Amino acid sequence: MDVSVAKGQTLGLVGESGCGKTTLGRTILRLLEPTGGQVLFDGRDITAMNHEEMRSMRRRMQIIFQDPYASLNPRMSVGAAIMEPMTIHGLGSSKKERQEKTEFLLEKVGLEARFSSRYPHEFSGGQRQRICIARALAVEPDFIVCDESVSALDVSIQAQILNLLLDLQDEMGLTYIFISHDLAVVKFISDELAVMNHGKIVEMAKASEIYHSPRDEYTKKLLSSIPKGIPKTMGSVAERKNL
Repeated sequence: MDVSVAKGQTLGLVGESGCGKTTLGRTILRLLEPTGGQVLFDGRDITAMNHEEMRSMRRRMQIIFQDPYASLNPRMSVGAAIMEPMTIHGLGSSKKERQEKTEFLLEKVGLEARFSSRYPHEFSGGQRQRICIARALAVEPDFIVCDESVSALDVSIQAQILNLLLDLQDEMGLTYIFISHDLAVVKFISDELAVMNHGKIVEMAKASEIYHSPRDEYTKKLLSSIPKGIPKTMGSVAERKNL
């Protein structure tokens, strides 16, 4: 089954641990080389791109990983970590301009500009994930894969990060693939939903359709496992997605 996501929307990719969600997400970005098929981005097949073409494309395609601490170099200040992709892609006319943009991005994700001189161990898990989001935004991408990007956080912090991602999407027109094994989280952020089982997509439709009328037996099994009584702190995200 083909998988697609419309510009400015979120595709939730769900399934049990080990079903291939992360592999698919990284293959889409060619962090892993595909063994078949196509990955089309704005009508261009990125699997056919050479090294230079792919380098240019990477500005437009970013990823936010599950573990924010492992994603950041502990010997590098968070400001340097955010500036690094700008330097690699030649963004900004000077170090001062990149520093100013770094401080702007820190504030954009809900942190203080003065934090740029601090190091990853000085922050909480939720703050580190905000830093990773700022780093992903540094190259002004169009598309971001969020790979279990809130699963290591407490529920109340998850809600804050999800709200942040939605705010950024509204403001910047970002497109997301949101990977998670937790349907209670994916329900609050996704426009469409793809369900994966044993490396294959078994069902894909609007998120509301799948949650109210699942067709595949595996999807029904996943939905039955969602805990009742979702915390109110996540309610605002649900309302914004009209689910």
